[in-house]
Amino acid sequence: MTILRTTADGDMLDILRGVKSIAVVGLSTNPFRPSHDVAGYLQRAGYRIIPVNPNYPEILGEKSYPSLNAIPFPVDIADVFRRPEALPEVVDDAIRAKVSRLWFQIGVVNNLALQRTHDAGIQVVVDRCLKVEHRRLPPSPG
Repeated sequence: MTILRTTADGDMLDILRGVKSIAVVGLSTNPFRPSHDVAGYLQRAGYRIIPVNPNYPEILGEKSYPSLNAIPFPVDIADVFRRPEALPEVVDDAIRAKVSRLWFQIGVVNNLALQRTHDAGIQVVVDRCLKVEHRRLPPSPG
């Protein structure tokens, strides 16, 4: 698998193509939080959203899970809305859950976590908003 820490349009399009399910790590129930706005947009765009937040049983009408590893089925990508200092733990959870693609939202950067993604062979987009990039580079249907 290609190790990818990118902001290149072609690389982001490659990641977005074929994605049907998106785990949203740190999804908030507050409609004014960026995670809620992005997840709602992605849900309306036709993606299956899987909330990852141990504090709520359901968000946006979907069952919420306490961690990526607790999700009982594979997800195509995990979109991360956690603080940078929490990223190493999120990456470790993604490794246990065998998540092959991570998307770290704007401002969510941690060098230790990036090294762990590299060591694990996880594709990762860093410091970009999935909603913004999806609008700007919509993947072709299919």
